[in-house]
Amino acid sequence: MVRGLYTAYTGMLNQQRRMDVTTNNLANASTVGFKKEGSTSQAFDECLTIKINDASENYIRRGIGNMSLGVKIGETYTNYGQGSFRETGEAFDLAISGDGFFNMSYTNKNGQESIMYTRDGSFTLTKEGYLVTKDGDFVQGENGPVILPTDAEITIDALGNIYNGNELLDQIKITDFEDYNYLEKFGENMYRTVDGAVEKDASGQINQGYLEMSNVQVVEEMVNLITIQRSYEAAQKVETSMDDILGQVVTLGKL
Repeated sequence: MVRGLYTAYTGMLNQQRRMDVTTNNLANASTVGFKKEGSTSQAFDECLTIKINDASENYIRRGIGNMSLGVKIGETYTNYGQGSFRETGEAFDLAISGDGFFNMSYTNKNGQESIMYTRDGSFTLTKEGYLVTKDGDFVQGENGPVILPTDAEITIDALGNIYNGNELLDQIKITDFEDYNYLEKFGENMYRTVDGAVEKDASGQINQGYLEMSNVQVVEEMVNLITIQRSYEAAQKVETSMDDILGQVVTLGKL
C-alpha cells in the first residue's frame, strides 16, 4: 500500500517537472532565437520481489517477479530546429538560415572572459563602434570583436562578410558543432560548450535585416500542458485513494 503512495508521488513529481519545461517554452514563445525544450519519462530500475515468512508456503522464500518503483524524468533535451524569420529591415538584425551559432565574448562578474554561442542576432552598434548583443556582449568576427565605423552604410552578405560600400571590413564568425549534446544552456539566450564538444564549419547563411524567432509552437505546447495537467490529476487521485484506504485500515486496527 505504501508503495502505491510512492508510485503515485513519483508520477506527480514527473508531471510537475514536465510542466516546468512546457511553461518555460510558452514563456519564451516570443524570445528571439529561443530553442524549445522537451523531456522524456523513464521508469526506475525494477527490483526482484521475494515472498518471505509466508506460512502458506512453509516459510520458504520464493521469487514472485519484478516490481516497478515508479517513474522519473529520463532527460531534458533541446530542440534546435529552425525558427521562423521576422523581417525588421535593421542593418544589425541578423538571422542564421541553417546550422550554426553566433560567437559572443562573455565576461562574468569575476572579469573572466569566455566564448558563448547564440542564435539571437538582435545586435546593436555602440558609440565606440563595437557590435554587441542587447546585453552588451561583444559579437566576434574572424579576428576578435567586430569594430565598425559608426557613420558607414553597412551591408552583410550571406557568408557574414561585412562591407562598407565595396570595402570588406570583417566577417561575422559563426560556429557549428558535431554533436549538440555537448552544448548546454547558459542563460541570456546563450549556450556554452562542455568537455567533448567538437567544432566544425557552419553551413548556415546569414540574413541581414531579419531575426530568427523562437521555434516554440504555442498550440502544441498548450495541448501538452493540458495532457500533463490531466496526468498529474490522475496520479493525485490515486494518492488520495491510497491515503483513504490506509486511513480505513488504521481505523479497523483500533477496533
